[in-house]
Amino acid sequence: MAMSEVAGSVSGLWRFPVKSMMGEHLQEVEATEREVLGDRAYSLIDQDTGKVVSAKSVKLFPDLFGCKAAFVEQPRRNGSMPAAQITLPDGTSVRSDSGDVDRML
Repeated sequence: MAMSEVAGSVSGLWRFPVKSMMGEHLQEVEATEREVLGDRAYSLIDQDTGKVVSAKSVKLFPDLFGCKAAFVEQPRRNGSMPAAQITLPDGTSVRSDSGDVDRML
């Protein structure tokens, strides 16, 4: 493909701070050749199995897609990942760095 040939277009930018939760619509993202910075930076771990929770397991985690996560500040390439604000289906929210996050989720 020639360098001037259009291969596609971008209609929207999304980042998903917590795997299998709804994410945040963005005007710009920092991307590398491998990823959007901060995408799926966090995940939930099933305490019974020790495995990463997935929305593919709808029977086990039916409300997961009802949760939405957004970073409280922009991730920086060489910095630690900022906390995510998680909004639950009932509208309550909790930060990923809160001591209450496990109980809330």
